[in-house]
Amino acid sequence: MSATPGRIRVIGGQWRNSRLEVPDLPGLRPTPERVRETLFNWLMPVISGARCLDLCAGTGALGIEALSRGAASVRFVERDARVAQALRGNLLRLKMPGGEVSTLDAAIYLQGAVQAFDLVFLDPPFALDLWGGLAERLEQGGWLAPRAWVYVESPRDGAPALPAGWALHREGAAGEVRYALYRRVES
Repeated sequence: MSATPGRIRVIGGQWRNSRLEVPDLPGLRPTPERVRETLFNWLMPVISGARCLDLCAGTGALGIEALSRGAASVRFVERDARVAQALRGNLLRLKMPGGEVSTLDAAIYLQGAVQAFDLVFLDPPFALDLWGGLAERLEQGGWLAPRAWVYVESPRDGAPALPAGWALHREGAAGEVRYALYRRVES
């Protein structure tokens, strides 16, 4: 089942098949259902009780999917006020506990008070090429738990430069998108 314009659905967990309202804005690129299904199959053993960060959240589909599947909490960071408001609206309408939305640029958020996360979704707008800088801030700034998982979505034609301590666990491709799950390796 594919998303209709302006709507996507939660594909698993407690809120399975719930619809999410999505603003029709240029550059907003929800993670496809097939990719989310694969990712959360990979994460099934670790998602329950996880503290998550959905950095560059956009629609929030990844973080909402995590909450639906048992994550303890998700901090959504989205710089566009309209998109952040739609995300807040979806969380309220579905009565999803554990989700908090920050309307900030991801780099500015990572300059704030540090909290270590078990799982980070890193899916910035492709045109801005933010992977390396944000990944380095996550790694160096204390934002990752010692054995954290980091999901990275990027253009299919190449993997972004990421910290040396991030070991590739699994990866795949769908259309023009490369998706990969990394495990932070303690030094």
